[in-house]
This record gives sequence, structure tokens and C-alpha cells, in this order.
Amino acid sequence: MNESNSSQDSKTTTRRDFLRTTSIGLAGGATMLAGGALSVANSAHAAGSDVIKVGMIGCGGRNSGAAAQALAADPGAQLVAMCDIFMDRVKNSRDAIKAERERSQKGSQVQVADDHCFTGFDSYKQVIAASDVVLIANAAKFHPLHLKAAIEAGKHVFVEKPHGIDPYGIKMVKAACDLAAHKKLSVQSGLHSRHHPGYIETIQRIHDGVIGDVVAIEENFLRAPYGIVERPAGMSELAWHCYTQYHFNWLSGDDVVQSLVHNVDRASWVLHNAAPVKCHGLGGRSTMVEPMYGNVFDHHSVVYEFANQVRMYAFCRTTNGCYDESSSIVLGSKGRASLLACQIWGEQNWRWRGSGDPYQIEHDKLFAAVRSGNPINAGDYMARSTMIGIMGQLSCYTGKEVSWDQVNASDFAYQPLPENCHDGMEPPVKPGPDGSYPVETPGRSAIWSKLDAPKAKI
Repeated sequence: MNESNSSQDSKTTTRRDFLRTTSIGLAGGATMLAGGALSVANSAHAAGSDVIKVGMIGCGGRNSGAAAQALAADPGAQLVAMCDIFMDRVKNSRDAIKAERERSQKGSQVQVADDHCFTGFDSYKQVIAASDVVLIANAAKFHPLHLKAAIEAGKHVFVEKPHGIDPYGIKMVKAACDLAAHKKLSVQSGLHSRHHPGYIETIQRIHDGVIGDVVAIEENFLRAPYGIVERPAGMSELAWHCYTQYHFNWLSGDDVVQSLVHNVDRASWVLHNAAPVKCHGLGGRSTMVEPMYGNVFDHHSVVYEFANQVRMYAFCRTTNGCYDESSSIVLGSKGRASLLACQIWGEQNWRWRGSGDPYQIEHDKLFAAVRSGNPINAGDYMARSTMIGIMGQLSCYTGKEVSWDQVNASDFAYQPLPENCHDGMEPPVKPGPDGSYPVETPGRSAIWSKLDAPKAKI
């Protein structure tokens, strides 16, 4: 069953839809790199004041859509600062967001002067300094660092998934979210499933026992490669990695972390926010080997085992010319549920018939929290679900069984560390003589030495 065309989902406008309908272009998901921590004097927006200043770190399709939704969430929100590694992305995004808001006679919400359009590895600092609410949706490698910097500066944050790409980053995320709770700042996650009214009701019915005990979960995210572009003539190696960041694992974390994280988040939610005890994965690169595909795998399969013996079978693939499916299927002792279709079959057949845009709802909740002074903090599930994706990705890379205890005890990080990235640096991976990039080799990967900690027993 391909659930991606369910009647509920067809009523929403995703951030990738925004990307397709504006002038930003598919490569607009590329990165804004940065390094170094930050603590500045500006305080968070005071509840009750008229204007909430919004800044964007990353100006691709994801963040352009998020910014439009942030402005729609609060009539007093104003976009005031933007940054990306590519200035044309900044200005194209600014123009697209302004055009979108003008269709609602709200073009004045975009107040980004040229001197507040920033580029460079450190330009995230200028955006944070200018903003009350910071929207982070650039290369996932930098999400933890930028979240930490924004919270230290006293700003509210929306951060896209994945919330990190390695154990090192997730530890930084946890610390930042704990600090946000202490400082009474809001942290909202881009794991939008948590805000879909139909998913919420479907999972509540599962929790109420409508399909009996959960026996197994099947998760699929099978599709063609995303954001494929040709390398522009004369572009440096580092700029090329940034331009097509989804295809380099040191920036994106690869596809289990980047895409399947939505699926594993839903599965964990079904299991009352449980984390798996261990997993084993299979993955590799079969056909998508040209230089434009970077150094990521094109297929992954991960089996996660939970303490109650439930197994989640999770699959993702980014290969042209193959069967596609997007689904979250929960198998129970008395029936089954399709989360994306919001439907249950069994002793009690049921289907949700409502509507709602989870992408908008997550911003509505964030800005309502900022206005009211009653902060929200998604740190618990955003760190857990991202780490579930990370352990599956590392199992695919190494060919080894990886336990929850191992991955949480590890300090493994894709090099260089985000805080050590800088303008003019050499990228950590370069093409071979044929122009293609080396990939991880299961069974021989050096990553395993960084994960060699005692394994948990189930």
C-alpha cells in the first residue's frame, strides 16, 4: 500500500511543495555551514509585544516553507534576517516568501534589508543576534550547533529534522533543550507527524487497544533520489558539497537519518515513545554511483527490536526506476492500522475524515507559546527519534548489530566537527580518479571502532 497519496495528506502544503512552486530550485535545500559557539546579549521576545523578529538559518526549500508558515502563524511576526552559504539562495528565498505573503496582503511581514542577508560559515551568528525566533533548516550536521547557539543567546527555536547526524550532535541537542527548559525558551521540532490531527487520533486508538497488542511495525520510505543537480562549472569542491548536501554523509547523515527519521519517530510514538534495545541493518550503493550522488547509500533496511519483543522493519531507498512507497503500517493482534491513511482494519474498522496541515500547526503552536510566555519543548522525542535513525544508519554502514546503549555511550562524530568548519576548508571526502566518491564498506568501516562499547542484552 502506498499511503503517500492519502486524502488527508493531499490537503496540506509541504515545505517541499513550496520549493517546487517558487524560483529557489531543487538545489535550494543546500547548506548554510557554520562554526563556533555563541552567546549574545539579545533576549528572547517579550510576551505581549507587537513584533516577533524571525530569522532564517538556511534558505532552501525547507526553511523557505517554514518561514512562510511562521509568518502565517502570527500577524506580528516579521522576517528580518536570513543566511545561507549561497547569496543567490538568500535573495531568491526572500523574494519567494515576500511574494507568497503578498498573496495574502501580508507582504510587509518580510522586512529583510540587503544588509541583513548574510553568507559565510559564521553568518548564523548575525541571524541569531537579529532575531527573537530562529528557524534552522540547513545541513543537518549544523542543527545541534546552531540550536545551542540560539538557546545560549536567549532565542526561541524551530529546528528541522533530522536534529543531528551523529551521537556527538545529539548530546549537544539534549544539552541545548535542557538549557531551553531552564531559560523558559521554546524549542519546536520539524518532526511534523506529531502535529497531524489524523495521526494523533489514529495513534490514540492504537493506544486504546483497538487493534490489540502491537505485534510488529513496517515502515517504508521508498522513492527516487531527491535534489539531483548537475555540478555548475567552476564550482569548488566544498561549495559543491554544500550545493548538494543531501548526497554527502558528513553533512546530511545519509537517508536513514535524513528521511526515515519521520517513520521511526511515528513508530516510537506508537510504542509509547520507546527506544529500541538494538538493531541490525543492511545497506549499500547499487546503481546511483555517478558523481552527482556523492557518497551516500541508495538503499537501507533496518530491523529494530524493542524490549517488549516488538520488531520494527524499516526500509528506505533512493533509486530511480523502482517501486515507490511511503507508509507506516502497525500490525496488531486484533487488526492493523495505516498511520498515513489514518485508517484501522479489524474488529473495529475506522477511518479519519478530517483535515489539518501539521506543518502549519507546528508553527501555530510555537508562536502561541512565544506570545503566551508558556514555552513548549520537543527536545525529548526529537533527540530520541533522531538517535534511533542514527543507530540504524550506523548499523547499515558497519554491517554490525548496534545497541541503544552503544550509540548513546559513543562520542562518534562525522569529521570535521561542526564547530571546526570554516571558510576555505578542505572537504573530508573527495572524488576518486573516475569522479565518483568513496562510500562506507559494511564489515570494514572504521566507524565501528568508535562504537565499540558493551552491547545491551534483550
